[in-house]
Amino acid sequence: MTASVSSTMTADRTMTPAGHTIVVKAPLEGWLAPLTEIPDPVFAGGMLGDGVAIDPTGSVLYAPCAGTVASLAATGHAVTLRLEGGAELLVHLGVDTVAMGGRGFTPLVRQDQSVAAGDPLVRFDIDAVVTGAASAMTPVLLLASEEWTLDSKREPGPVKVGDAVMTLRRVAAEGAAPADASASADEELVRELSVPLRHGIHARPAARLRQVATSFDAVVRMEIAGKSASLRSPVGVLALGIKLGDTISLHARGTQAGEVLDALEALIASGMGELARDDEQPAPQPVRAAVPAPVQRRATAIAADGTLAGVVAAPGVAVGQAVHYKLGEIEIAEGSGNPATERALLGATLAELRAKIAQESEGAPDHAASILAAHAVMLEDEDLIAVAHEAMAKGESAGAAWRLAIGSQVDLLLRSGDARLAERVNDMRDLERQVLSALVGGDAMGFALPENAVVIAEDLLPSQLMALDPERLAAICLVNGGPTSHVAILAAGLGVPMLVAMGTALDGIAEGTVLVVDAAAARLETGASSERIDGVREQLATQAARRAAALEARGPCHTADGSRIEVFANLGSLADARQAMANGAEGSGLLRSEFLFVERAQAPSAAQQLETYQAIADVLEGRPLIVRLLDIGGDKPAPFLPMAPEENPALGLRGIRVGLAYPELLEAQVEAILSVRPAGQCRIMVPMVASLSELRAVRAVVDSVAARLGLAEPVSLGIMVETPAAAATADILAREADFLSVGTNDLTQYALAMDRGNSAVASAIDGLHPAVLRLIALTCEGGARHGRWTGVCGSLASDPLAVPLLLGLGVAELSATPAQVPDIKALVTGLDLERCRAVAARALECGSAGEVRELVREILKEQGA
Repeated sequence: MTASVSSTMTADRTMTPAGHTIVVKAPLEGWLAPLTEIPDPVFAGGMLGDGVAIDPTGSVLYAPCAGTVASLAATGHAVTLRLEGGAELLVHLGVDTVAMGGRGFTPLVRQDQSVAAGDPLVRFDIDAVVTGAASAMTPVLLLASEEWTLDSKREPGPVKVGDAVMTLRRVAAEGAAPADASASADEELVRELSVPLRHGIHARPAARLRQVATSFDAVVRMEIAGKSASLRSPVGVLALGIKLGDTISLHARGTQAGEVLDALEALIASGMGELARDDEQPAPQPVRAAVPAPVQRRATAIAADGTLAGVVAAPGVAVGQAVHYKLGEIEIAEGSGNPATERALLGATLAELRAKIAQESEGAPDHAASILAAHAVMLEDEDLIAVAHEAMAKGESAGAAWRLAIGSQVDLLLRSGDARLAERVNDMRDLERQVLSALVGGDAMGFALPENAVVIAEDLLPSQLMALDPERLAAICLVNGGPTSHVAILAAGLGVPMLVAMGTALDGIAEGTVLVVDAAAARLETGASSERIDGVREQLATQAARRAAALEARGPCHTADGSRIEVFANLGSLADARQAMANGAEGSGLLRSEFLFVERAQAPSAAQQLETYQAIADVLEGRPLIVRLLDIGGDKPAPFLPMAPEENPALGLRGIRVGLAYPELLEAQVEAILSVRPAGQCRIMVPMVASLSELRAVRAVVDSVAARLGLAEPVSLGIMVETPAAAATADILAREADFLSVGTNDLTQYALAMDRGNSAVASAIDGLHPAVLRLIALTCEGGARHGRWTGVCGSLASDPLAVPLLLGLGVAELSATPAQVPDIKALVTGLDLERCRAVAARALECGSAGEVRELVREILKEQGA
């Protein structure tokens, strides 16, 4: 807090007499309720202060009274107003909405802006909050204070914007210090405590701590082993690497130092949904070098046939001209020599960039919106800004100070020894360039592309890719880069083929060279013949025509010989469902229900789950919706479940094993699914099945819940075939399962004994390995023996090279990513089922996944598919 703000607050308190009241009006239209109805112990328990809750029906948050914006969450979900006399009012849209990363929230005000009662503060997507947060219930709180109290509250019931909902009253005498003040504004209070959180202080706890810290008139830092970070700096807190059992100290200064320490201590002691058992030990930390070695440019050479191998980061094939992407170094201005002028310039630039990012996030795909939200949070990082201010105080210009600040954070992330944090270095460098460019009035990523550009670069930053014209971008080839980077995610979302880790050979490709990028074969062709180039262009034109025809037809999908194949979509959100319908999906073969559970302090109730399932079912307009029961554990932990760390989580408590271990969780989910209307639209799929006993246990729960709900029709209950055990006993499981769906991702890692999360072996994992194909064949045969259909909902269903084989093995349903649905439908319509069976039989005899892929490529080439 700046000195000027502090002095203003002091003056306001002096001028406001005891007994003075402030009327707080409803900032939202909806239903007024007591705080105890909010499904969050922090709010319901009054840890932050007293107030009311509103279940909103509108889409704009308005100022409940006049004041100044004291705090505006980077994600736009929470606003704190400083009122006359120093009272502070927090309005927090929904519960756990910080996990939404700013998606659906558009701030309409800025920090330190004065507002009048009724002024719009935040526009939000009510559907996104309802489906993406633990609850839409919105607390309106008077933050804990010795000088102000809540004098009265309106009774529960419907409210409109502007209705009076509570009255605040000043209790301290004019100019008097609080009776029980524990510290002056200059005195530092220290609180030492042990961390009881199972996973230590990671992103979600750091966000909640920041949220509490910014709600009080105090500055708080966390310290451990000589290192410290402001609680308002999520990057700094993460870099402390705090684990279960660590002893930390909280240091607070300010007029509410004692109150903020009380609230923070209570929050940490609660475990925030991740409270460890008394005997639980922190997970063992891998041994890492203190500072990772710099990225080395791998020396490579173009082969004699003109090809260059790479690692697939985004699938597809493309032809275009080579364009070397190089941005010049941004020249930093010398500056004015006046620290105040430079601080103001940097502050205005950061505010403009935040506004720009908020605008770009509106309507952006989920993968892009999440990255933009992360950048917006970093632009508010108080440690970054503090370092920059210190440099400007020493005479540096705004640009030079920002570069120094970014450099300090990059060093912090690298020295953390945590590979996950080190991966965020590119995001920091991205922000460095954006801010420096804005300071000099330029376009940080401006780069004009010719038509059909194959962009060649050392690496790409997320904002650099988002700034390129997707209509002119044919493909991407990188010297470095990784297949799971933010840029790889963006490229896949754009449908742009991308190869990475191609090494120094890319440097020697001349500008304008016509290239063929074949991600299916993981290679770049630098000397393709005119016949090959024409062939690829013809292939792309054929694919585009078939895709357009598939979108136009929108009817049931059949092969060229008339065999019925259902093409469904995998869903993970309501937005996915809308995209799937727009792309002609015939239903959903997999709804990943865990998106409702992860990153929550407590499990959603049956009613909360039903609300989301019903919304998705409504979008599908009666088409089948297959809901996979909660599939957490392993690489998908849930904060509210006390699951001990496992030495090998991929082989531990995960999938249906979790549901059977926590029957109340399983029963609530089954109840929500069976309550969707019309009855029968939803089918239930059991994940990670390894034995018939597991299926029978789930069937007993389903039958019990169905009887309680009075459902007369039988419930369709199927299994996911993800374990070799399930594939090998598919004929036994099919006696009692209504359908089988192959999860090829996990089935592949278990069949090949390769962890798909282990970068040392992940590149060798390929679902077209003959061993995996044989397991799929066993599954189809076992299902057919009892008249059960078999589908595929893993990544192979979205792989054009896999589709002919899957159909040939007996798969009758493909559930692809929403974006791939038209392409898969178009491909299926050009296939002959008998030919597919013949190719599949040959594939089962191949020696490797590479041989299988080459076989299918040749077949598709012959068919012109």
